[in-house]
Amino acid sequence: MNSKLRVWHPFTQEALDPAPLRITRAQGVYIYTGDGRRFIDAISSWWVNLHGHCHPAMMAAIAEQTAKMDHVLLAGFTHDGVEELSQRLRKVLPRELEHIFFSDDGSTAIEVALKIAVQYWQNSGRAQKQSIVALEHAYHGDTVGAMSVSDDSIFNDPFRSFRFPVHRVHSAYCYRCPVGKTRASCDIDCVEQLARLLAEKHAEIAAVIVEPLLQGAGGMIVHPVEFLQRVRHLCTQHDVLLIADEVLTGFGRCGKMFACELAGVVPDLMCLSKGITGGVLPMGATVCTGEIHRAFVSDDRTRAFYHGHSYTGNPFAAAAAIVSLSIFESEPVFERIGAIAKIHRERLAAIANHPAVGDVRSIGTVAAIELRADDAGYSSRLRPKLYSFFLDAGVLLRPLGNIIYVLPPYAITADELHYVHDRIAESLDHCEEWSKPASAAHSV
Repeated sequence: MNSKLRVWHPFTQEALDPAPLRITRAQGVYIYTGDGRRFIDAISSWWVNLHGHCHPAMMAAIAEQTAKMDHVLLAGFTHDGVEELSQRLRKVLPRELEHIFFSDDGSTAIEVALKIAVQYWQNSGRAQKQSIVALEHAYHGDTVGAMSVSDDSIFNDPFRSFRFPVHRVHSAYCYRCPVGKTRASCDIDCVEQLARLLAEKHAEIAAVIVEPLLQGAGGMIVHPVEFLQRVRHLCTQHDVLLIADEVLTGFGRCGKMFACELAGVVPDLMCLSKGITGGVLPMGATVCTGEIHRAFVSDDRTRAFYHGHSYTGNPFAAAAAIVSLSIFESEPVFERIGAIAKIHRERLAAIANHPAVGDVRSIGTVAAIELRADDAGYSSRLRPKLYSFFLDAGVLLRPLGNIIYVLPPYAITADELHYVHDRIAESLDHCEEWSKPASAAHSV
C-alpha cells in the first residue's frame, strides 16, 4: 500500500520530467526553493500575479478577513467584500457592462458566459440561436464547455467525444497568415471567413467568443486591433453576441486595464479571472450588459439562470481583489507596465534577425519569440531544453513548444527584466542543436 497520497502535477510526464521543485517562499518577483535556489517568476506563475508575490497590503487584507468571516453562500445572501469589489470593478469596466456573476476561475467564467449567451436568446424567444463561433488557435480553459470553444490540441484531444461542435474561423495569426497575406498587403482579410459565416448562419448563432488581441496558450498570438474591431462590427450587424475572454488579457497585461480598450471595443459579455485577485487567490467573474441581464428577470422561474458555484464570491478572494484594484490607484502600476513594454520592444528588436528566430511580437507586458522549428507546436523538442536552460539560469519560463514568452509581474525591475532577456538571447545560439532529433544530436 502507498504510504502517502501523491500529487499529480499538471502538464508533466513522470517518466520523462525531473522531480518538481519544492518552493518554500515567494517574495516580489522571486520564488525560492528550500535548498536556497531562487528564480525570477517571469511568467507570473501562469499569468496570474500582478504586483509581485506576497505584496504586504494584499497579505494584510487577507489576514484581516480571517478575523471576520470565512465563506458564505452568495445565493440569496451577500457580504461587504463582493459589494465593495463590484463597486471597484464598476470604476474600471466599460459602463455598458452592468451586471457581474462571480464564479471560481477562468474556465468557470467561460462556462457562465456560454450558458448566459445561449439562454439569453432562448429567453428572448429565439431559441434557435444556440451555436457558438470560436477562433483557430483558441484556448479558453479545461472544463468541457471551455474545451469545446478551444481549438483542437494536445490539451483536449482525448476528450473529443465530450466537446460540443462549434463553428471555427480564422484567427489573425499574422506570422502564419491563414489567407497567405503579409501584414503590409493585408486588409484584415482573415476576418472574411467570419463575415461569410455570420451572413449565412446568424439566425442560429448565439455568440462569437474571442481572446481579445492576444491568444495565450495558442502561441501568444498578437492580433491587430482592426481584427477585433471588425469582429465587433460583424456581431452587431448580424445580431450575435460577442464574448471577450479577458482572463489573461485583463488587468493591465496588454497595456490598458482591459485589452478591448485598445481597440475601442465593448463586448456583450466579458470573462475575468487570473489577475482579478492580483494572482493571490482563485476567483472568476462574468460581466454582461443590462440588456442581457433583463432577459433573465421575470416572474417566470424557468427564465432564471440556474447556475452557481459553492465558492462564488469567496470573501478572502474578494479581499485580495479589492486591494489589487486599489494598488492600481495608489502605486504607479501603468508606469511600470509602460516600462516593461518598452524594454520588451527594444530587446525583441535586437534579436529579431537571429537565425533561430522566426517571429517576435509583443503587446503590453507580454513578449513572445517564435523560434524556427521543423516540429513547431507545444510538443516541440525545443521546449524541455529551453525550460531546463532557463531554470539553470535562475529564470522561470515555460515555453509553449517553440515559442518563448515573457509575462512578468509588474513589480519586476529593469535590471531583472534585462536579465531575463539576456538569458533568452543566450539560448538562441543553442537552438539549432536542441532542435535536432535525439539520434541526429548523438551522431554529431
